[in-house]
Amino acid sequence: MAVLAHRHDVPFYVAAPLSTIDRATPNGAAIPIEERRSSEVTEVFGTRIAPDQTEALNFAFDVTPAELIAGIITEAGVLRPPYERSIAAAFERS
Repeated sequence: MAVLAHRHDVPFYVAAPLSTIDRATPNGAAIPIEERRSSEVTEVFGTRIAPDQTEALNFAFDVTPAELIAGIITEAGVLRPPYERSIAAAFERS
């Protein structure tokens, strides 16, 4: 969605409480992406809807590149780039 918003000059915001921000993580590449069971994609209510040989990847979430984010909406206000500074300031205030 962030890529589509960027393509059409629409600002993209993330809403997230400060408790979800891990300041020890240096960048998005360092975030491990949880993978869920492939059956969540290939089955509905226990009935297989994909051919037997079909494999599926089922990521629980993705990571939005920071350069596509106009701001992060938190309980401490809207954080804006550069995020290293605005995140640090938000934690100091809270």
